[in-house]
Amino acid sequence: MKHWRELLFVGVFILTTWLVVGARRPQELSCQNRLDPTALSGEYDPSERLAFFEDRRIPVPPPSEDGELAGAVLGTTDAAKRIEIDLARQRIYAFEGDRKVYDFVISSGKPWWPTPTGEFRIWIKLRSSKMEGGSKDLGTYYYLPNVPYIMYFFNDQVPKWRGYGIHGAYWHNNFGNTMSHGCVNLRPDDAGLLFHWTESLETPVVIYGKEPAS
Repeated sequence: MKHWRELLFVGVFILTTWLVVGARRPQELSCQNRLDPTALSGEYDPSERLAFFEDRRIPVPPPSEDGELAGAVLGTTDAAKRIEIDLARQRIYAFEGDRKVYDFVISSGKPWWPTPTGEFRIWIKLRSSKMEGGSKDLGTYYYLPNVPYIMYFFNDQVPKWRGYGIHGAYWHNNFGNTMSHGCVNLRPDDAGLLFHWTESLETPVVIYGKEPAS
């Protein structure tokens, strides 16, 4: 009888823990727990020297010179632009009509923080901004100042405050594998090229597929 009581206690403890974690997780699905659209300056902050990601402190790189992106393909104004993101292949594509302009490797959301699928619109572009979120209790906390080349996207089902975006990532080099809290990570140089190519906030972003198991 004592043995069964111990098993019951363990089962209740596991179930309670699972329910508590499950109840908290939805607010942590996006890059930031809750994005305030009115508090986005887009300016690089030189006082921020350290980032924190996956229990590691990471030096924040200096801002890149946009002059280095002089070769960015700006495209033609009469061709319809769109961005496609293939989660299964971990690739992002930039199209002008039927012509593929860019094809870059990405890191999208981990299985428990998946990148949303569907058709979206970019609502703001930021040259640099801070991202902070996750949970210290769950070991998912991150602090990432001066994230480069951010393009936040939304639709009717995924509001702006969820904080999903396409941006450069200086804190890892594991592209081709899921790494994020739902955003789409690119190498900073690739993100810069895409950022400058995407001239209009009306550029559609189409996301499809399913992230590979990691």
